[in-house]
Amino acid sequence: MEAPILALTRRRATASGEQAESVAADNMRQLAQLRWLAVVGQTITILIVHVGFGVALPIGWMLGAVLLLASANLAVSLALPRHRVHDVEIMLTLLLDMSVLTFQLYLSGGATNPFIHLYLLQVVLGAILLQPAAAAVLVLATGFSYGLLTVRYWPIVLPVNLATQSTDLFAVARWISFVLVAGLLVLFITRITRNLRARDAHLADLRQHAAEEEGIVRMGLFASGAAHELGTPLGSLAVILADWRRMPAIARDPALAAEVAEMQQEVQRCKTIVSDILHSAGQPRSEPLEVMKATAFADAVADEWATFNPGAPFVWSAEAAGAADILVAPALRQAVWNLLDNAAEASRDAVRLTVTREEDGVAIAVADDGPGFAPDALAMVGRLYHSTKGAGHGLGLFLATNVARQLGGRLEARNRDPRGAEVRLVLPVAPVREGANG
Repeated sequence: MEAPILALTRRRATASGEQAESVAADNMRQLAQLRWLAVVGQTITILIVHVGFGVALPIGWMLGAVLLLASANLAVSLALPRHRVHDVEIMLTLLLDMSVLTFQLYLSGGATNPFIHLYLLQVVLGAILLQPAAAAVLVLATGFSYGLLTVRYWPIVLPVNLATQSTDLFAVARWISFVLVAGLLVLFITRITRNLRARDAHLADLRQHAAEEEGIVRMGLFASGAAHELGTPLGSLAVILADWRRMPAIARDPALAAEVAEMQQEVQRCKTIVSDILHSAGQPRSEPLEVMKATAFADAVADEWATFNPGAPFVWSAEAAGAADILVAPALRQAVWNLLDNAAEASRDAVRLTVTREEDGVAIAVADDGPGFAPDALAMVGRLYHSTKGAGHGLGLFLATNVARQLGGRLEARNRDPRGAEVRLVLPVAPVREGANG
């Protein structure tokens, strides 16, 4: 899953300065959206009260304040893509919003104005977005402004035709103010809750990936250590088999000579694997990526696997992939090889490798006609050491899952009807190489 953009949230600590700036920028973006609502809402309210109800307001000053707020918000919106936002700037923008609200309330009845409750929205946003010290500054400023508006303000003078209905009008206005504040709080707190859940799910996913990466590192250390220890006995076996092959009794027996030759090939294969492990252990962790035609990759892997498994019934087809390119890492070949080994172990009659072009990428599918996955095992496919074969197994699917993830793809597994299983590596199509034909 991609990292969620957390709106209107504050973190106590961030993994890096860049992450903190990203969170602050997103918070500023959300405030800008809220400020546009304030600009529209204040303009409509002022015009309705002044023009619709005929209440005399200093409309020039009030609309000027709205224009100032809109201009500041426009400047913030334009600067966001190029500017690194810090928490102090968020505090200053909230103080600007509070100051403009105070000015508007001062010109329209002060603390007697039913929309005085909008201060609560400012305080709640400050508590969510700011550190405790900055939020305390905003609370103090809001409390001072509220107190000031109780003693100093421009009184509202209702026209004669509305003076007798002032009680009802103010009651309706207080109700509108309550609904407005409650609605905005529910809207943003609901968004916060949803984003916090997304963040928690993302962090859980990151922890799972970190545990899997740690498992891969442990396996790499164990594999390199085992490869180093196996070098000596394999070398001794190679010398002994060479001596056996020269013995007259074996040289005169074609059957024994063929078996010794096959044993030498297997020992040489083991030595090659050990050498590859030791070589990989000394290389940088990032592996070189190669762009290949999906058909060429599948044909190469299939030919190599079929050569080492001559007795396994095996069919493959890659024509359905067309001319699609994929990114190939050295580990991808081993991942597909492991899937083929698993299928050969489970299948009675055939192992099938197919490569197809799909809407979201290229699918490399390995199928068998064995018993398939148990329901609980199917839900845990790709987890470290989770296998029905017992402790120490399950590495093939785990490594394939991580290889697919590193290449930007995914691993899928399902049971086939009427029997058998299919495991698919879905990989993204590689970008077209400059100068490539077709």
